[in-house]
Amino acid sequence: MKKKESYEFVAVFDYEKDGINIRFPDLEEAISCASTTKEAIKNAKEVLELVLYNREEENIEIPESTPLEKIQCNQNEKTMNVSVWMPLVRNEMEEQAVKKTLTIPQWLNKLAEAQNVNFSQVLQSALKEYLKVKRIL
Repeated sequence: MKKKESYEFVAVFDYEKDGINIRFPDLEEAISCASTTKEAIKNAKEVLELVLYNREEENIEIPESTPLEKIQCNQNEKTMNVSVWMPLVRNEMEEQAVKKTLTIPQWLNKLAEAQNVNFSQVLQSALKEYLKVKRIL
C-alpha cells in the first residue's frame, strides 16, 4: 500500500444533550466524543490521525473519502471535512517515548545515580551506537 502525504475525511458531529459524538462514516473505528464543538474538532483530528497511522502501520486499506455532499445527516448532526498531514503525524508517532522496564546490578545503579546519570539518555545513545543508527528510520 502506497502511503499518501495527506488525507481528508468527513466527520459527523452528533449533538446530544450530554455531549457530541464524533464518527467518520468511511472509517468505522474512528470514533470519539467531546463536550464542545471546539473540543470535537480537536478530537476528530486526533482520532483520524491515529486511525490512519494505525492502518498504514498494519497495511490495512484506507478507503477513498465519501464527498461531504453525499453524507446523509440527521437533524442534530453536522458534517465537517477533517484533513491530516501524514508526514507530521508519522514523525510524531515515531518520536513518542516508550516506557521500558529493565534491570541492572544494584552497584551499577548506585554508581550511576551518584553521578546523576540520565538513564534514558544513556540507553538511547547506547542503542543508537549498537544499532549503528543516528535516528529512527
